Amino acid sequence: MILTDEHRELQRTVRNFVEQELNPHVEEWEAAGSFPIKEVFRRLGELGLLGISKPEALGGMGLDFSYEAVFLEELGAAHCGGVPLSISVQTSMATPALARFADKALQEEFLSAAIRGDAIASIAVSEPGAGSDVSAITTTAVADGDDYIVNGSKMWITNAPRADFFCTLVNTGGEKAHSNKSLLIIPANSPGVRVGSALHKMGMRASETAPVFFDNVRVPKRYRIGEEGSGFLLQMLQFQEERLAGAALSLKGLENCVSSTIDYVRERQAFGAPLLNNQSVHFALAEMQTEVECLRSLTYRAIESYVNGEDVTTLASMAKLKSGRLTRTIPDQCLQYWGGMGYMEESAINRAYRDLRLTAIGGGADEVMLGIICKLMGILPSRKKQ
Repeated sequence: MILTDEHRELQRTVRNFVEQELNPHVEEWEAAGSFPIKEVFRRLGELGLLGISKPEALGGMGLDFSYEAVFLEELGAAHCGGVPLSISVQTSMATPALARFADKALQEEFLSAAIRGDAIASIAVSEPGAGSDVSAITTTAVADGDDYIVNGSKMWITNAPRADFFCTLVNTGGEKAHSNKSLLIIPANSPGVRVGSALHKMGMRASETAPVFFDNVRVPKRYRIGEEGSGFLLQMLQFQEERLAGAALSLKGLENCVSSTIDYVRERQAFGAPLLNNQSVHFALAEMQTEVECLRSLTYRAIESYVNGEDVTTLASMAKLKSGRLTRTIPDQCLQYWGGMGYMEESAINRAYRDLRLTAIGGGADEVMLGIICKLMGILPSRKKQ
């Protein structure tokens, strides 16, 4: 993926935004367990950063996904994971299907506001009994004239306490798990929608996450994205952008782990010399940086193929898998070099260790990525029918 002058200019814009408008407030937001999402999103909207790859007719920039990836990579340099996560939910998880497959009226009602930063979007797929196994969701949408009546619940929903609408996967009828689902836009202020108490998380503390409950919620059928029964397929396609976004978002966070550790071990004295002087330490740091560059190359290759209209299921799954692996091993190894200081919550590596751990879970766990890769390699054992 060759970066043009336009890509570089976007990088500078996002870098300045992160350094000037996010990082100075991170400590305060982390302590509060939230950030002023509406104000931050409106500012992002003013800069055009919430609609980079969205249609120009709706207020977006109309650029390809490579520009979105540049935005996400620079966003990952924030000194916490929660704020970038909330933003990426808006740009890369809750709105891609709306932008690609919804009719114009639905886009104008919801997507335009999300691009401006006037509406907060949230993706509502996971349930208490259906995380990685999307086909197992139980939330139902029963047809009633020109409406659906929605009942069920969703779990671990980022942005839920502040959301204006949910892009929601529901069962709309039929026995086959892959063809009985639909994607609905459900306004958060609909009667019967209830957002539960904020969940207390290991990391990503500046983002707000909560369960969402639907109790006889009446939703117009015109709020459905695509054809009835196409929801599983549309969500799988939406996952491709989410997984590419997750890989791109992790790059600068991993580099921050390495660079902050280098700074620390260069100053930290042990047995009369800087800790960095130990060959085991500087060799390990060099290898970690090499791994990050390998992930960047894989991610860029996947994004280039995606922009060219190719099927990137394998590459996107591989990039997501590799980012999930590295966001566990690199923060862990770096924290070890920080010693007791790394165990303290106020250290940069401690927050990275907690925040980045979600990468291997959200958007499809590592094991799900391996299953997809094995299936496409033709080495996944077939299931024997009972």
